[in-house]
Amino acid sequence: MPTNAKEGIIFTTLMCSMMVFVMSAYNLLLVGKLGVATLLLGFIPGFIVAFILDVLVVGKIAMAIADKLPLNHDKMWQMILAISGMMICGMVGFMSLYGLLIEGGMPAHFWSAYFATIGRNIIVAVPLQLIIVGPISRKILSMIHARDEAKKLA
Repeated sequence: MPTNAKEGIIFTTLMCSMMVFVMSAYNLLLVGKLGVATLLLGFIPGFIVAFILDVLVVGKIAMAIADKLPLNHDKMWQMILAISGMMICGMVGFMSLYGLLIEGGMPAHFWSAYFATIGRNIIVAVPLQLIIVGPISRKILSMIHARDEAKKLA
């Protein structure tokens, strides 16, 4: 987990970029529009929206909720699962809305489309975040942290 602002930015950038890339590819595949150009064209605005939501809204709420849960806060794995779970719920909710609005505006059947989109996204986002993206991001962050600590000692 990040220990300072620099590490927080690096960690959020890693998480958001990987999650947005894979989830964008998945959603484009579902609607039959997956292509390199389409994926890359949508990646930058999707990443910017996800990053802002993560930093300004969802991350703060997820941390606040996780802090209030009856967990052993000394066990890092419990905090990681709690924060990740809250982040997944918040980001899937917001980014599903973003995707719907970008794809076609406000459909007449908005609520059914929104909840269907959340359902399709959550089944991929949970394992993607908990099994792939989260561990990779934490590993990269720990390598950066170790490198920085080694520089301080040298």
